[in-house]
Amino acid sequence: MTNPMNSITSPAHTLRLILGDQLNPRHSWFATVRPEVIYVLMEIRQETDYVLHHAQKIIAIFAGMRELARQLQSAGHRVHYLTIDDPANQQSLTGNLSALISLYQANAFEYQDPDEYRLDQQLQAFCASSPCFKIVSSSQVNSEHFYTQRDEVAEMFVNRKQWLMETFYRHMRKRHRVLIDGADKPAGGQWNFDADNRKPWKGTPPEPPDLRPRHDHRALWASIQAAGVKSFGEPHAEDFRWPLDRDEALQQLDHFITQALPYFGDYEDAMSRKAQRLFHSLLSFALNVKMLKPDEVVQRVEAACRAGQVELAAAEGFIRQVVGWREYVRGIYWAQMPGYDQHNFFEHSTPLPEWFWTGHTRMSCLSASINASLQNAHAHHIQRLMVIGNFALLAGLDVQALHRWYLGVYIDAFEWVELPNTLGMSQFADGGLLATKPYVSSAAYIDRMSDYCKGCAYDKKQRLGEAACPFNALYWDFYQRNANKLERNPRIGMAYRQLAKMPADEVAALQAQATQIRQRLDTL
Repeated sequence: MTNPMNSITSPAHTLRLILGDQLNPRHSWFATVRPEVIYVLMEIRQETDYVLHHAQKIIAIFAGMRELARQLQSAGHRVHYLTIDDPANQQSLTGNLSALISLYQANAFEYQDPDEYRLDQQLQAFCASSPCFKIVSSSQVNSEHFYTQRDEVAEMFVNRKQWLMETFYRHMRKRHRVLIDGADKPAGGQWNFDADNRKPWKGTPPEPPDLRPRHDHRALWASIQAAGVKSFGEPHAEDFRWPLDRDEALQQLDHFITQALPYFGDYEDAMSRKAQRLFHSLLSFALNVKMLKPDEVVQRVEAACRAGQVELAAAEGFIRQVVGWREYVRGIYWAQMPGYDQHNFFEHSTPLPEWFWTGHTRMSCLSASINASLQNAHAHHIQRLMVIGNFALLAGLDVQALHRWYLGVYIDAFEWVELPNTLGMSQFADGGLLATKPYVSSAAYIDRMSDYCKGCAYDKKQRLGEAACPFNALYWDFYQRNANKLERNPRIGMAYRQLAKMPADEVAALQAQATQIRQRLDTL
């Protein structure tokens, strides 16, 4: 990677900042080579350290940044790249920008819309600060990635108490003519095939082979470690499988559509110790760093469906996540920030157990899901929601600490998408703005959708005693403890009707069991 710090022959006039999740080589910025423009990318401790991140997440973003910089330089663009170990690197976004504006005598500064509130605020403040007084103009441009603008969801749901995703999803389908037949009619006669997408996986069809390229990032990982960056999880730097650039992401998309998508719908909620990927695309990282655009992914999936290669239920289930849920949670994020990260409806404050960082727990489902996260920087949505998140909510774990863990551990986690999913969907911490009910379950759901309960140290059927699955007592105790906040919710009336039928001594025993479990979380 070249650094023109000491080889400037003529001053440039415009600095354009590219953030680590803006790795889109097809942005209109790059359509024309302009010698007066310098593109700036920087690996900085500010971004590695604001939460503790998984090693693979740091490696993948830095490797993608370096490859984009290389491609831009090959195309004739001027690039100033600051590596994590560069002596000139001030390890601060604004510190480096100030130095570069001075170095290049820049008279303009431009940046794409940041997707995280903290960076948006930091750059706006920077553009109003003294370093920018030296330049004629600063401007913020569209990242050219999402279907929607930041404020569209808020405008759609203005003055509504609850912002239903299904309402937004149907609006998006109609607006962008996705799986639409005729005059705004959904393909197949229904909008949502979610009820068809809940089958457990019994071992067949087999999980498709992992055809993602392998990369050796040991030199990059060594430089990250030498710079003092702290991380957790397995780096797998010598055999790294996450995409390096858009071309690799497109290959991954093609393989998903031909090999996995036909079975995705049936088994999208399934979990198994025998197959961690199952039929999931693993495209969320490439999407969230903008190697791929959501509309091109959706168009390819719809085309496969229209061509008869994929059943409608499978295509709709995947498309709902991209054109519906992904855009929806982004709108929630921008409508509710600042302050959304401080919501704590149930006032939960119990520290995360140590096994969140080690995976060492006798609960088979949590061991499998957390170890997958630590090994791969990835777990699919049901593992995140109905195993890890489910337990966290039932046990009353600290909401903000859990948010930081999710934000750090997952390779696709950026605050705009992670925060609403964690605080809103998983932990119901916003009191029901996003989710219509808390997503909790006893062991029965986990047993139905996985093979985790087989061979577990705990008995899925027992509620009381040392061998009882902790989910069972915690489940009933959660509803009992929070009756004043939840019993009027029409979606969970059945749980309270069942509680009302239980003998008082049984309810008391379940509460005592749950209290004892919460007091020894580290030993479970």
